[in-house]
Amino acid sequence: MRQAEDQIETYAEAALTTAKLEGQWLAVRARWISLAAVAFMLPFLNPQWSVLYYHGSLILFALIGYLQLRFARLGSSRAELALIFCDLVLLTLVTVVPNPLDKAAEWPLQSQYVFGGFQFFYVILASATLAYSWRTIVAVGTWTAVVWMSGVLVVWFWPVANPELSTAIANILADFRGLAYFFDPNSVNFGLRVQEVVVFFLVAGTLAVTVRRSSLLLRSHAAAERARTNLARYFSPNVVEQLSQNDDPLKDVRMQDVAVMFVDIVGFTRLSNHQSPQAVIDLLRDFHGAMGRAVFDHSGTLDKYLGDGLMATFGTPFQGERDVANAVECAFDMVERVETLNATRRSAGQAPISLSIGLHYGSVVLGDIGGSRLEFAVVGDTVNIASRVEALTRSLSCHIALSDAVRNAIQTQGVSPDVLDALTSAGALALRGVDQPMVVWTALPKVVSKT
Repeated sequence: MRQAEDQIETYAEAALTTAKLEGQWLAVRARWISLAAVAFMLPFLNPQWSVLYYHGSLILFALIGYLQLRFARLGSSRAELALIFCDLVLLTLVTVVPNPLDKAAEWPLQSQYVFGGFQFFYVILASATLAYSWRTIVAVGTWTAVVWMSGVLVVWFWPVANPELSTAIANILADFRGLAYFFDPNSVNFGLRVQEVVVFFLVAGTLAVTVRRSSLLLRSHAAAERARTNLARYFSPNVVEQLSQNDDPLKDVRMQDVAVMFVDIVGFTRLSNHQSPQAVIDLLRDFHGAMGRAVFDHSGTLDKYLGDGLMATFGTPFQGERDVANAVECAFDMVERVETLNATRRSAGQAPISLSIGLHYGSVVLGDIGGSRLEFAVVGDTVNIASRVEALTRSLSCHIALSDAVRNAIQTQGVSPDVLDALTSAGALALRGVDQPMVVWTALPKVVSKT
């Protein structure tokens, strides 16, 4: 179980990483576009050479965005956090420190805080949400408060004041001391600065909770998609749809009647000895792909691959009205698909393959088995008998062999008359591990090539 949880977590982390990198790229593009717009706007607002100071700052912001994109990782990344910190420090310096190129400015240093520069920190906070890490958002909130208030304290204890301005404001607003304090350019308005960082930290905390919840929902969605993908490996699409709408439908251990099919490539060992390893793998991929699609097209369940063969069941995990008929029709369809595959192989100068299929119908036990890794299993004598029936195809020289239980069942399930006419009784035969002889039926005799 722990291994399955680790796999789900890995799957979710991959989804989060992809989403973050896409979001980070969008954020950097938005940053560059915004910086370009600001750079174009500044000369119109301040047509002086001193505006080049802010253009230089914009270039630094653009460079930091590029580096953030290069070092973007899911969760905590020291390089990424350091770059965010650089963003905050640079923004604080640009906001608080007067433009050194503007020699004509007469503003006291304290007055820099009344220009509303703190609102730009919210842009950095919004970009931090794309990191998909609540810790990063909390870090941005904390660092912003520390950096901003550090600047406030520096200006508070080491002011660069213009007392004449304070005196002039006090004289004009002598009867309104509160307004005089508010408009005093030598005051940093410490209470308002504390209010700014408190509100900012509350917003950061709310966003951190939101991102944390979004990450959990994404992980839950990734786990559900992974589970659905795993189901699609074994069950037909219509069965997957049913399973996805039920809670743990496979965990109920039960007995029910199921049609079991074994499929094998005849003489595969001899065939593979004369081919390269890559050719052998290509053959198995083509064969398993064609057979798997046939199973799903006939509402079957792909139980497992068995080297050069496979085991499929019909009537799992849910029973239907035509389970056995579907199994038999699937067997005939498989033979046709192998003929199509052989036509392709012959045109490529490759040797054709011969197919053998065995079918039996009876009671089986269904349920999940395993410890750290669960697997949906179908066990019982029915499975063993189906395997024995498939082995008889060699001595009976046929592509399909099925038990009398299968033939009796399809007579009531609306199978095509052509299918019934194609079946020939091989009589009662002894099967290894079975106490009594069993009537076996064959179909599609093998044609021995003269070439």
